[in-house]
Amino acid sequence: MVVTGAEPSQARAILRLAVPAFLALVAEPLFLLADTAIVGHLGTAQLAGLGVASATLITAANIFVFLAYGTTSIVARQVGAGSERGALEAGIDGTWLAIGLGAATAVVVAVAAEPLCRVFGASDAAIGYAVTYLRISALGIPAMLVALAANGVLRGLQDTRTPLVASIAGFGSNVVLNLVFVYGFGWGIAGSAWGTVIAQTGMATGLVVVLVAHARRAHASLHPHPGRVLAAGLTGIPLLVRTLALRAILLVTTWVAAGLGDVPLAAHQVAMTVWSFLAFALDALAIAAQALTGKALGAGDVAGARAATGLMMRWGVWGGAALGGLVLLAHTLLPGLFTGDEAVRSALAAALVVVAIGQPLAGYVFVVDGVLIGAGDGAWLAKAMAATLVLYLPLVLAVHAAGDRLLARGAPAALAVLWLVFTAFMAIRALFFWRRIRGDRWAVVGATR
Repeated sequence: MVVTGAEPSQARAILRLAVPAFLALVAEPLFLLADTAIVGHLGTAQLAGLGVASATLITAANIFVFLAYGTTSIVARQVGAGSERGALEAGIDGTWLAIGLGAATAVVVAVAAEPLCRVFGASDAAIGYAVTYLRISALGIPAMLVALAANGVLRGLQDTRTPLVASIAGFGSNVVLNLVFVYGFGWGIAGSAWGTVIAQTGMATGLVVVLVAHARRAHASLHPHPGRVLAAGLTGIPLLVRTLALRAILLVTTWVAAGLGDVPLAAHQVAMTVWSFLAFALDALAIAAQALTGKALGAGDVAGARAATGLMMRWGVWGGAALGGLVLLAHTLLPGLFTGDEAVRSALAAALVVVAIGQPLAGYVFVVDGVLIGAGDGAWLAKAMAATLVLYLPLVLAVHAAGDRLLARGAPAALAVLWLVFTAFMAIRALFFWRRIRGDRWAVVGATR
């Protein structure tokens, strides 16, 4: 059984990592919400196009989220075992890997932008805006991946304050640039893309400067070592599989929303942005879980890892309940911040009710996910997410098949049903996690798993 008590020192350690991580993670979706509002007031087609493009772009970048998650686990284990130089050299290898993967991914996304966007089946008007946004935004993919890797290293070093400063600076400049480019220069949705690319590049550059300073103090090599870089890539394969399955779930959900029409798709884009904002907020505990679990297991402290896990799970559930309550209270007010289209507002309000109800479950899922990533339990996570995808597909495809009947009841009802099914995905995931965390096979000790 999971230990439910924790020492006060463990609570302080969690808060020391989680509070700056929370502020950093909340900063990003807050500015993304601002971007969505900026584009949303250009028109419904632009907002729908942003939904398609952002789903594609986030997928292209986030399939490599192992650059952050896997790096955090590896670095934290090395720190727990007392090897700061080994930790930093592992992080440097991950950063070089991010540069290579980012460059290759950017080329693919830019060249294939139109066919990638057309997969969603949105209207021609929405597709035109989506392709414009995606082709420009592809230039920022290398910076996105470098930032993922650098953040992973710093979190593994138990430093969540530097990512906080980088997030505030990067995403703050993003909002300013978007306002200037979209409305000041009249560039429309293209201006939003350019503002994001510039802000992402600046943020990644700042993080690399900090990482290089750490490496020099520890006398760690800054040069790429092909063998170690390849090893870093191979280590990340299970988390890549896990993330591909997760992104497939999110993409097929957006595809189903697109099949319902531009109004449901536009509302779904905002609802997913709000859900992502809440996920980022709750992920602060997941990041603390990654760093503390990896460090504790690297030092051979299974009891400490379990105690912290129990505390963080409770905090995750209660934190999700609190955030869900706030969304429920504001579900009729929030839509007006993003669009002037009354039909989109009504559909969005219905979806936000479901988003709010699912937050306690989400809090539990994100915390346990962080614990298992910190433990290096990637192989199990890959299998569990693949199984979740298999179980989710019949549910979401049933919504697609019933699209016309659902729309006959109105866009709000149709989108609410889609989000209820998406919440079922989180419930399936929670069940798998509950079974895994009760056992002992995830808690492997040592500098490497």
